[in-house]
Amino acid sequence: MGEHTVTEGTFRHRGADLAYEVAGEGPLAVYAHGGFAGRAAEDRMGLFDWAPVVASGRRLVRYDARGHGRSTGEPVDGDYTYPSLAGDLLALLDHLGAARPVDAMGASMGCGTVLHAAVRAPSRFSRLVLLVPPTAWATREAYARGNRESAATVERDGVDAWLATRARRPRPPAAAGVPDVPPTPAGRVLPSVLRGLALSDLPAPGALAGLRLPCLVLAWADDPGHPLSTAGTAARLLHAELHVARSRADVRAWGERIAAYLSRPRP
Repeated sequence: MGEHTVTEGTFRHRGADLAYEVAGEGPLAVYAHGGFAGRAAEDRMGLFDWAPVVASGRRLVRYDARGHGRSTGEPVDGDYTYPSLAGDLLALLDHLGAARPVDAMGASMGCGTVLHAAVRAPSRFSRLVLLVPPTAWATREAYARGNRESAATVERDGVDAWLATRARRPRPPAAAGVPDVPPTPAGRVLPSVLRGLALSDLPAPGALAGLRLPCLVLAWADDPGHPLSTAGTAARLLHAELHVARSRADVRAWGERIAAYLSRPRP
């Protein structure tokens, strides 16, 4: 986070110790990471730059999802569905004493987390930023089937066998050159994370259409797990701005784009 002091904390919710960090001062903005990652893993990947958000005058809170990074978790499939993870996010806001609506950002799994939390408790949120929305609705079942098969592979052949298969998948151009980082969930938890994600979907289109929150959608091209069809539909339902990255340079500019978006007066 550059020159800004980062403080760390944990809180306990539903049998897990959830770890988070706070950087900067100002209105609260919270970020939920993607599946299998975590704060430190995303930092090693160098994918997203949060320094502009902090520099723009935000108190940025990033946290490790249940079972990821430095947060604990149990091998319970239902703990890793989007609605369950949304409950963890809302509990984090309670822990932080967030009396006013907050800006919320989420990537992939974190996008699903943020959307379910916003549908459940829209008054807790001011604006949403959705990064690389995951495949949803009509395209979700193929992904879910793949995750169930991956969970079986991990249990039968071990984590390395799953990673070898995963490494052969082509990357979208916008993620070219991003280093491989091992999944952060422990081996005993990983199959439950995979099955929990397989049980998940974004909120129903009607629920999104009824969500009256300003929203920015940041997607990238040529990624079947995060297709532009989902991002485009979500943006239309949410009346959101949509920007599509087609190169690594485009993604590097997302931090500045998010900071500028959050700095605008609310409509």
